[in-house]
Amino acid sequence: MNQLIGRQSEITTLKRCFESNHSEFLIVYGRRRIGKTFLVRNCFTDNFAFSHVGVRGLSTKEQIENFAESLKEYSNSSFAPSPKNWLEAFRMLRKLLEEKDGRKIVFIDEMPWLDKGKSGFIAALEAFWNGWAANRNDIFLIACGSSTSWMVDKLIYNKGGLHNRITCHIYLRPFTLRETEEYLASRGCHWDRFQIAQCYMAMGGVPYYLSLIDPNTSLVQNIDRLYYSKNAVLRNEFYELYYSLFKNAEDYIEVIKTLSNKREGMTRQELSKHIHKTGSGLTHLLQNLERSDFLLGYSKFGTKKNGVIYRLIDFYSLFYIRFIDGDRNQDNKWWEHNMNTSQVKSWQGFSFELLCMLHLPQIKQKLGISGISTSTSTWRSASSEHNYQIDMVIDRGDHIINLCEMKFSEGQYIISKDYETRLRERMSWFIAETKTRKATVITMVSTYGLLRNKHSWVVQNEVLLDDLFDKVR
Repeated sequence: MNQLIGRQSEITTLKRCFESNHSEFLIVYGRRRIGKTFLVRNCFTDNFAFSHVGVRGLSTKEQIENFAESLKEYSNSSFAPSPKNWLEAFRMLRKLLEEKDGRKIVFIDEMPWLDKGKSGFIAALEAFWNGWAANRNDIFLIACGSSTSWMVDKLIYNKGGLHNRITCHIYLRPFTLRETEEYLASRGCHWDRFQIAQCYMAMGGVPYYLSLIDPNTSLVQNIDRLYYSKNAVLRNEFYELYYSLFKNAEDYIEVIKTLSNKREGMTRQELSKHIHKTGSGLTHLLQNLERSDFLLGYSKFGTKKNGVIYRLIDFYSLFYIRFIDGDRNQDNKWWEHNMNTSQVKSWQGFSFELLCMLHLPQIKQKLGISGISTSTSTWRSASSEHNYQIDMVIDRGDHIINLCEMKFSEGQYIISKDYETRLRERMSWFIAETKTRKATVITMVSTYGLLRNKHSWVVQNEVLLDDLFDKVR
């Protein structure tokens, strides 16, 4: 087995299902390039009774013909199937499996691509599972797919014959900073954590993107090669990513691009005005983007349901839209030539905030509140006179509220007199508007900590970049 970084709970789930004394129907889903196929194939070293991969863009007839070829490949005889529809194809799969001994792993990868319109694929899958496999004790069916919306709607929340038939599911998320560090080290890349954080901010914790890193060159050189060179891999990935995941991909891209320009995020109502979509259509877009880890919905402080703030949290998409989309310059060293510009500094600040929000468990651990009940939200001042906002408010069960400030800098961050005044004013307005009676403290999350001076004492708690790399215990 090749080395798997992280994924320990997912490996445990796969092995538990394999060792089960009854048939299991497990689904593995998550965004494109996240390592779903790699996880399954490495966990079982290709020891499948049957394996098949759906192909994007093929007709139903072509998909069934390919499925028949896979049946022939895994047959130990002169079995030459020629199914006319999916019902026949799954009956032939049943025949193939009945000829094999022991526990039988059936792995169908990119399953959403097999379901074309009125192909009858889902009905045939239902008949295979409900009418035969589920009644045995030796079948382990693994369905895998990048189209999170299809996997959730058609399998997890199926309202027909597969309702409550999925016995287990694995949602594969991007690597954390710690896992990214381990992955890069396994490939001979030993950058310091400041560089790894910037790498994460440019492409996220997506294993495939990280696999493209050349450990023998600098981060700057890697970004130029992957984004700005001729036929750069990540320059051409963006539209392929969304069109492979979603039907009506243009609508999803419109949401993503709209949110990329709003550092503070947008409410559903604000987003609706910009993209001119309402009702269930907008709900469907937002749900699918959240399910796929492109968006994060944060509630406003003091509210439970209304006024959710949506933020773009996919680092690759943010980087692409900020620096690549629509750019026609021919500078293949653009990043090297512009890395110290205000445009890049602004992106670093925005991306570091997202980095912190996605490593909330590590922040709570550093603050010593992992075992305390908390809720995390955002806050905007209702005053038209002031434009105060706090991106991360941690409301704790021990009657303390952490107002988190996030700052990305190349050295220790220096709090000036003016910034100290702004922090105190922001906290005062928060207390006045929310009418909270809890103790309120300012917490700073930064790369290298604060340079202590007479203004820095306004901050009661500090979290450093190193803390975001910690393993959550």
